[in-house]
Amino acid sequence: MSSRILILDCGSQFTQLIARRVREAHVFCEIHPPTRTLQWIREWKPTGIILSGGPMSVTDEGAPTFDPAILDVAPILGVCYGMQWIAHAEGGTLVGSGKREYGRAEVTVEEPTGVWARFAFREQTQVWMSHADHVETVPPGYLLTASSADNPVVGFRHKSKPIHAIQFHAEVVHTVRGADIIGGFLFDVCQATPDWTPGAFVEQEIAKIRETVGSAHVICGLSGGVDSSVAAALVHRAIGDQLTCIFVDTGLLRLHEREQVERTMGQHLGMKLVTVRAEERFLSALAGKDNPEEKRKMIGHTFIDVFEDAAAREGKNAAFLVQGTLYPDVIESFSPKGGPSATIKTHHNVGGLKPDMKFKLIEPLRELFKDEVRNVGRSLGLPEEMVGRHPFPGPGLAIRVLGAVGERDLDTLRRADAIYLEEIRAAGLYDEIWQAFAVFLPVRSVGVMGDGRTYEHVIALRAVTSRDGMTADWFAFPPEVLARMSNRIINEVPGVNRVVYDVSSKPPATIEWE
Repeated sequence: MSSRILILDCGSQFTQLIARRVREAHVFCEIHPPTRTLQWIREWKPTGIILSGGPMSVTDEGAPTFDPAILDVAPILGVCYGMQWIAHAEGGTLVGSGKREYGRAEVTVEEPTGVWARFAFREQTQVWMSHADHVETVPPGYLLTASSADNPVVGFRHKSKPIHAIQFHAEVVHTVRGADIIGGFLFDVCQATPDWTPGAFVEQEIAKIRETVGSAHVICGLSGGVDSSVAAALVHRAIGDQLTCIFVDTGLLRLHEREQVERTMGQHLGMKLVTVRAEERFLSALAGKDNPEEKRKMIGHTFIDVFEDAAAREGKNAAFLVQGTLYPDVIESFSPKGGPSATIKTHHNVGGLKPDMKFKLIEPLRELFKDEVRNVGRSLGLPEEMVGRHPFPGPGLAIRVLGAVGERDLDTLRRADAIYLEEIRAAGLYDEIWQAFAVFLPVRSVGVMGDGRTYEHVIALRAVTSRDGMTADWFAFPPEVLARMSNRIINEVPGVNRVVYDVSSKPPATIEWE
């Protein structure tokens, strides 16, 4: 890419949203920790640098900090904590407010230049605040660009250098014209070129894959989901018959999943596909394990063992393994690029891999969000029925049967999940929902059927709307649709007498239950 933005993560819950907004403007960006050295930053050659928000005060022990010389490397935008660090480093006055300012606020534009170039003088606009400390006076050599009734300094810029700062979070949707503010930084300040497109990404990755692989053989762990399918198609476009796709039936798949994958990938895409039946192997590895992290890691380890065995049986001395790892997988599995954000859960294909596996990884989608992956799939010519599918986790139904995983519980869940998705499609709602699935709960409830007492299992239904999986809201089904789903599941799935619907958003909940 001709332009690229470096985002230095100071620990904000919104840092990934900054990356989303930059990429939505078709400019490439990456998130890295504030511990990157000045030399590393210079060698990365950023078109611009964004210093994110964060939960600490700049004067706290251990708070993220930077070499002040970073202010001369490239145009800078400080957001919240980033603004406060610039003010502190450059001699401004920073004050602890004694309480957090959290929520909507009206900001007045004092100077419509730089990040405010798309606004009028003294224009008022709604923004989203989330901070405790605030800047009382701008540093020497800087000018005030925005203020509010509660904060004398909501924005400032350097008089001659391309250094800009804002106290609020332009990246969240509650900042009404956040896209204009970020666009002002990207295009008016940094003079970035909007050339981050699916087509450009495909060309770049094909060249990178060919250079990395050479003449070596590659296998792809194919699940049939969107991510692994797009990754497989991209690598196949790059190296053709050097790729063998291995589809593992783990015994943790949805109803008729194996048959669908074999039909789609083998017949429609013309890739070499090897199916491995490993149900007993996975269920044996999971026996008695009820901790979600332990389950994920065990599945990740078993996958690698199965891939190695399958490659050996095929007579292929495969050097590389392709995975459909996405950016949210990386972010949730550990701090992005080593940054200070919290670990949410270990994804089986990130933190759950065997440390001694013989394969080198090829993860062409590792820096992409889900909607970007779908667009890459469309650019590669994949059918809409494939790229438009709801996400399905690599560990499969093992993380939708809460607690220990048993074969009977899996069968119950499969049947309930199939009815659920069937009713969603029948109601014409599938494309309105980002992800929908059923969960088998490790509890029983009392019920009555045919004038008799029952004491049977509970199924939870989950459906969310989202753009990238980083945040999500529960989907508001029409009551009659929920009633029909519940009635069918209870009447058609033996051993179930109660259905509940999950109305939690992310955050505070995650999308999957484990």
